[in-house]
Amino acid sequence: MEKSIYTAPLGLDSIIPDELDTGSELEIEIEDPEAVHIAMDGLEIDLEPGGAEVELEAFDANLAEYMDEGELEKVGSDIMELVESDIGSRKDWVEMYVRGLEVLGMRYEERTEPWNGACGVFSTLLTEAAVRFQSETIIETFPAAGPVKTEIVGAIDKLKEEAAERVRDDMNYQLTEVMTEYRPEHERMLFNLGLAGAAFKKVYYDPSLERQVSIFVPAEELIIPYGATSVRTADRVSHLMRKTKNDIKKLQVGGFYVDVELGEPQSFHTDVEKKKAEDQGYSLGDDDRYHIYEVHLDYDLPGYEDPDEIARPYVITIDKGTNKVLAIRRNWEEDDPKKQKRQHFVQYDYVPGFGAYGFGYIHLIGGYARAGTSLIRQLIDAGTLSNLPGGLKARGLRVKGDDTPIAPGEFRDVDVPSGSIKDNIMALPYKEPSQVLAGLLDKITDEARRLGSIADMNVSDMSANAPVGTTLALLERQLKTMSAVQARVHFSMKQEFKLLKGIIRDYAPEEYSFNPASGDRKAKQADYDSCDVIPVSDPNSATMAQRIMQYQAVIQLAQGAPQIYDLPVLHRQMIEVLGIKNADKLVPIEDDMKPKDPVSENMALLTGKPTKAFIYQDHDAHIAVHMAMMQDPMLMQQVGQSPQAQAMQAAIMAHVTQHLAFAYRKKVEDQLGLPMPKPDEDIPQELEVGLSRMAAKAAQQVLAQSKGQVVQQQAQQAMQDPMVQIQMKELEIKEQEAETKQLKVLGDLQLKSEELALKAREDAGKTGENPDLAAARVQQELMQAQEIHALEIARMKLDQQIKAMQAQQAQQMQAAQMQQQQAMQAQQAQQKLAHGGQVHAQKMDHAERSANLNAAQAIHNARQAASQPKEKPAKKPKGD
Repeated sequence: MEKSIYTAPLGLDSIIPDELDTGSELEIEIEDPEAVHIAMDGLEIDLEPGGAEVELEAFDANLAEYMDEGELEKVGSDIMELVESDIGSRKDWVEMYVRGLEVLGMRYEERTEPWNGACGVFSTLLTEAAVRFQSETIIETFPAAGPVKTEIVGAIDKLKEEAAERVRDDMNYQLTEVMTEYRPEHERMLFNLGLAGAAFKKVYYDPSLERQVSIFVPAEELIIPYGATSVRTADRVSHLMRKTKNDIKKLQVGGFYVDVELGEPQSFHTDVEKKKAEDQGYSLGDDDRYHIYEVHLDYDLPGYEDPDEIARPYVITIDKGTNKVLAIRRNWEEDDPKKQKRQHFVQYDYVPGFGAYGFGYIHLIGGYARAGTSLIRQLIDAGTLSNLPGGLKARGLRVKGDDTPIAPGEFRDVDVPSGSIKDNIMALPYKEPSQVLAGLLDKITDEARRLGSIADMNVSDMSANAPVGTTLALLERQLKTMSAVQARVHFSMKQEFKLLKGIIRDYAPEEYSFNPASGDRKAKQADYDSCDVIPVSDPNSATMAQRIMQYQAVIQLAQGAPQIYDLPVLHRQMIEVLGIKNADKLVPIEDDMKPKDPVSENMALLTGKPTKAFIYQDHDAHIAVHMAMMQDPMLMQQVGQSPQAQAMQAAIMAHVTQHLAFAYRKKVEDQLGLPMPKPDEDIPQELEVGLSRMAAKAAQQVLAQSKGQVVQQQAQQAMQDPMVQIQMKELEIKEQEAETKQLKVLGDLQLKSEELALKAREDAGKTGENPDLAAARVQQELMQAQEIHALEIARMKLDQQIKAMQAQQAQQMQAAQMQQQQAMQAQQAQQKLAHGGQVHAQKMDHAERSANLNAAQAIHNARQAASQPKEKPAKKPKGD
């Protein structure tokens, strides 16, 4: 760049207009070399070091750091009023929950009424129901291999399948090995879910652990306002957290909380917390933890008002004791133009209720548990009074020694004032435990178990010869309620896994490297974008028994028409449902197969192992090797002696058919000039129609080529026929004879012509005729004779050609008849297969109708048996 193009600066005088140049002087005073004071026309500017630097506010910053103290106090008091209002709105729910915890049956109550040592046991209905629900659900939702499986989004290909496998392995590794607290928290959630009817999980990224966290939040610690139906749709959700002084200090030093003085912690204990501590045998002393409310709500924050006057989602953290705001953070994604609320909580419901909190065992069978507790205590107290009755005694009656009960085999001295001992002692008439109360207790217990879906099935009442459909109908009816609960848990776990997947994906590497020596195979971000994560539990089958019955029903149907079922896949899935390891080795299927050379395929077919043809193989070469094996007389002789000979031959032909199908596809592609879509690929409707029309033309070309090849092969085969070869030899001999005869005739004619010419010259000399003319005349006569002979020879050849053509036409007609017979046989086979499919459909329809009739009859019989009162057996006469 040339410096002469740009003029040198002329100073401030060059930019000050003349009308503004009034002779004002610019004063610059420098007292400190690092500070400058500028004054001109009353305007003073001080530039000093160490001035306040403008700090740019980050999106995820704690907004409480940038707000005035007065505004923070107003925000804290306003939000705490809302939280206290929400707590008051669910007061009745809390009271019901506490009353249910009173009869949970996890402790023994020391009673002094109606006497010291009276029975203080509780009914175990609630505990039994909660433990059974927890045990059944944890097995279904958290197997040993991990609780996560993947589902591919969009079209399926090899790369997506490998990515989905990496995501599944990574997620299961995170939940089973890295997040060691996940399973205990999940089990605690299930136990509380069964009792309270609602439980929550909080999913977030923990900076101190540098990983994702999913913790259990009890229903009493998550406050949802009245009118909300779930935690996802609530305008305000308050989470009560308890943190020690050290925890608060760590968060303040780390910049997560504002550094404010909170004073000493204040003790707050809810009724639910007190009752839980009492059931567990703990005594609540002074709690040295702070009670912190983390409120997720839509709020119009002062200083950060929305231009449209819309309340935006924030997370505001407040100390309950002082109402001081510790943190305010935005609760939406930075790149979200709509500023939608981010979800951090996942709600689990046992039975959805009228509000945000569902119904649990406390609500469903809590009354039965309280009644059962009363009946059990009455029966035990009655037995105690009956075995150790009290009574009245005469005033002067004295028993030597203490007043302890008399031990077995013990006799004591008694001072009787007068009369006998029985006249001085009268026992009160206590009755034995009432049979009516015992029957009522059994009735209440059975009713509670039925309502809570914890009743045991009477397997002995089921007939061993009953159809699978009938047994499955009874089993489904018994497990209908629990299946619905399991489906709700499955749905909630899916939402939880989506939140965890998002956090793991954000902190996953963009690329990965696979080292076979170390086995490091971590998923990358792109892998998580290609698939969804879902629980391994089956929402349609609550228990293993139900799934086994379903597979048994399918296997029973498959026995009627095994040709339309993939039996290896069916048995493979059955083994996996049973939980048996190495199912792929026990029952290998085609999806497990890898490409093999044709000789290895022959070895596998002879040993009864499954094989599979792949689309890219040289199918003609494979078919040639397989057919050569089948035509080997020594090998086939040995195979024929095996009891599995027919199965081996059927497997070989089925495998050859796979190669034939792929070979035909390759021929059509060669005629099209372009590759066709994969067999299992979904293609648009318009593309399928156009491709079908092009394939129709290509198929006709392939058909024409095949016909030509068949005709050529048939002609070659016909040439190898002994009769045809004899006829051809005879024709060749006749042709040779005709050629020899023709040569002989030509020789004879030549000699004859010379003789005639010589004779003609002699006669001409005698008669005076010109010898040359005579010779020419004779030569002309000979030429005419030769032409006649040539025509005769041509006629003979034409007759031979006609005979050859007739023989070829006869061969072609014979080949056409063979093709027609093969086509008729194929058509008959198709008709037989279609007839077999119709028969199978009729059998399936008949089996389904029979199962429905049997199930309806069983239900009808059960209802009649339940509605008819049981007849009491007649009393036998005493003489019997």
